[in-house]
Amino acid sequence: MYTPKIAVIGSINMDLVTTAPRFPAVGETLLGSGFAQFMGGKGANQAVAAARLGAEVALVGAVGDDAFGRELLAGLQEQGVDTAAVKTLANTPTGMANITVAEADNHIIVVSGANFGLTVADIEAQEALIAAADVVLSQLEIPLPCVEAAAALAQKHGKPFILNPAPAQRLPESLLAASSLLTPNAHELAISLGLPEHTAAHDLFAAANHRVVMTCGADGALYYDPQAGLCQQPGFAVQAVDSTGAGDTFNAALAVYWPLGLPQAVRHACAAAALSVTRMGAQGGMPSAAALAAFLASQP
Repeated sequence: MYTPKIAVIGSINMDLVTTAPRFPAVGETLLGSGFAQFMGGKGANQAVAAARLGAEVALVGAVGDDAFGRELLAGLQEQGVDTAAVKTLANTPTGMANITVAEADNHIIVVSGANFGLTVADIEAQEALIAAADVVLSQLEIPLPCVEAAAALAQKHGKPFILNPAPAQRLPESLLAASSLLTPNAHELAISLGLPEHTAAHDLFAAANHRVVMTCGADGALYYDPQAGLCQQPGFAVQAVDSTGAGDTFNAALAVYWPLGLPQAVRHACAAAALSVTRMGAQGGMPSAAALAAFLASQP
């Protein structure tokens, strides 16, 4: 049985989640309806999602030498993620995210902490890990030079490099060229390419040389097929509870099912993301490979 090897280069956060009936207005104090603490960070989320889907996953990142850091490392290991390449930084807090969930959506403020203690030297020290991976996956909650170093190593060893360009920032041409695929929403793609936010989808795809899978929330995703042109994979109808982590689940599934070809990988990714929003927490609803297969089998 084929087991994909996924190397994730990215962030590790503790998510502090408050639920409320609605989002407060500016300057308003609003009574919340609940509070919970979850493992999070785009890197950790994508690593856990890929592991649950049956991949062999190694995570490169950093935590602080504090209670959050120790709890996160233990949690990642329990989920089957190899954390040997996660370093612990003294006198630095572990990254954290304040998340407000209301009306089946979320507002998030991230404090980077130890994630921005990751260095290019840390990435280069993991060249063997990257060379051994089937797919390398990264995001932008760590220093950009670290992402560039990971992309360069993936390119050097002929490995697909999937970049989830979030939080969005203008990307250097060298990183765009080294990325096998970008996985933004429309807003993130426009910012990544330095184009106006309301640029038409086909123009965004053309500017990125069509190496894009654009996520569209409940509407699924857009991708480019050389024969069919711009294609849409529809979303899957579910009862949404918490959308936190849906994009991370999408990216992980895209990496895990990459060998199936882009259309099938995108279909699996949309389905996995749909399942992920049915429970609270970024990692709470991330499906197993069996659950995803059963869900897809039930769909038209």
